[in-house]
Amino acid sequence: MASGVTVNDEVIKVFNDMKVRKSSTSDEVKKRKKAVLFCLSEDKKKIIVEEGKQILVGDIGETVDDPYACFVKLLPLNDCRYGLYDATYETKESKKEDLVFIFWAPEGAPLKSKMIYASSKDAIKKKFTGIKHEWQVNGLDDIQDRSTLADKLGGSVVVSLEGRPL
Repeated sequence: MASGVTVNDEVIKVFNDMKVRKSSTSDEVKKRKKAVLFCLSEDKKKIIVEEGKQILVGDIGETVDDPYACFVKLLPLNDCRYGLYDATYETKESKKEDLVFIFWAPEGAPLKSKMIYASSKDAIKKKFTGIKHEWQVNGLDDIQDRSTLADKLGGSVVVSLEGRPL
């Protein structure tokens, strides 16, 4: 069921910037988003980039020690969100980077919020072409342990996530 919610152009721009990893100067790389949250506008008509809820690649090692733990802390405990997380991981064979689309719908979110986010998910997903990994998360227990994300990315073949062994 569609909700009639539209996706703001800025959301699509952020996605495209995260998806395309063209060779860039080190300053450009530092400005690239590692993770970002999207929310509904106040009038519940548009999906927008949530102000101040992002991690830049340049923050890692500066203000951010563990990007995954930092991303989990950005999630509100009492409302839904959509997120994009640029996961860096290693399998037994190779190093990989993949975007993960996360639908955050915690138990504590109001029912109305869960319904509108759930019914609007297809609108944002249609704009995010080429996403291989989608993850619906219903609480901190599901997301705090990085091995759960590793399972989504490739199961037992994943040996490290964000440079940390599993």
